[in-house]
Amino acid sequence: MHIEPGIVTGAKLALSYLTATSALTLTAGMAWETLRQDGGGYALISRSVITTVLVFSFFEVLPHHAVGVSEVHLILGSTLFLMFGAGPTAVGLALGLLMQGLFFAPFDLPQYGMNVTTLLVPLWLLSHLARRLIAPDTLYVRVTYRQALALSTAYQGGIVVWVAFWALYGQGVNAENLASVASFGIAYMSVVILEPLIDLGVLALAKTFAGVTRGSLFNRRLHQVDHHPVDSSHIMPS
Repeated sequence: MHIEPGIVTGAKLALSYLTATSALTLTAGMAWETLRQDGGGYALISRSVITTVLVFSFFEVLPHHAVGVSEVHLILGSTLFLMFGAGPTAVGLALGLLMQGLFFAPFDLPQYGMNVTTLLVPLWLLSHLARRLIAPDTLYVRVTYRQALALSTAYQGGIVVWVAFWALYGQGVNAENLASVASFGIAYMSVVILEPLIDLGVLALAKTFAGVTRGSLFNRRLHQVDHHPVDSSHIMPS
């Protein structure tokens, strides 16, 4: 999902600063929700450190290949969301991406605004989809393959849409650019096949080692739900 240098240049970069500001504002909102409802400051900071290290590792250690206008990465956004919550995941994505740029890929720093937007806005949408898709009384360790697939598809699809937008915004609508965008989209959506299986495997481990994952280092929703009346009429069937 790294936008290649030279795709968007000059005055057009100004838009990326605006979208990044909006994306980081959404991150602040998700982080605030963790502070209020899921463990407070210690939980937010400790989980954010973990997700930052994981995201940085995903970018640098896991296989990634340049395809078309960008690179195909296994980011595991839905996995991080389920395990650590939206706020810490958003912070980890933003900081992990920044660390990678600062220490290993300084040529990506001018594209940071575009890349962080591409990662964070789909996560924000994913957090809202999860509320509609997963019933309020369902523990995350009991998420089904269908639900995991829907979350992964939504997140990865959001990334593809943003990459396509940046490519078309920067280079215009022409046959070569459209073909490049299409090749990236097809390659990236292949991640959707793998990520739900990883989600379920990680959640199975969380269930097996509940003594560890019940702590404040992990999303409370893994093993605990709030027991109060909830209007579930908006929940999508699973």
